[in-house]
Amino acid sequence: MHIFARQMITILNRNTDTLMKRLLLTLFALVTVFTVQAEDYTYLTFETSGGSKVSVPIASLTISISGETLTAGSETFILSDLTRMYFSTNDETTGITTLTADDLNEATAIYDLQGKIIPKEQMQKGVYIVKTKNGTFKLTSK
Repeated sequence: MHIFARQMITILNRNTDTLMKRLLLTLFALVTVFTVQAEDYTYLTFETSGGSKVSVPIASLTISISGETLTAGSETFILSDLTRMYFSTNDETTGITTLTADDLNEATAIYDLQGKIIPKEQMQKGVYIVKTKNGTFKLTSK
């Protein structure tokens, strides 16, 4: 009985090694395919609920999330305002829009870069994300 158990363990170890090798080869093949496909794209494009698009070059791209904001490269987004994110081959950034005084007066929310909601009266010098019914804007208060 002892010899039989030893033989079974040896067979199981061989099968486990073979299975692990197959699994690793499959994972390597998948990673290679996805890497090759991603190299065709040069931008990561973000689309907001207001319909605007911002494309960020993927070369040396860094992405971070802090609170309710996502920062990709030099662009900052409110997470709840993003509707889509996808790779693209060209810059799909839509035109720059201007935040009017009426937009600021009708702001539904103002966020600092840490994602905290700030009352308009408490805004100091700094960068803010202003969400209005006409879209979301990045505002620099000087």
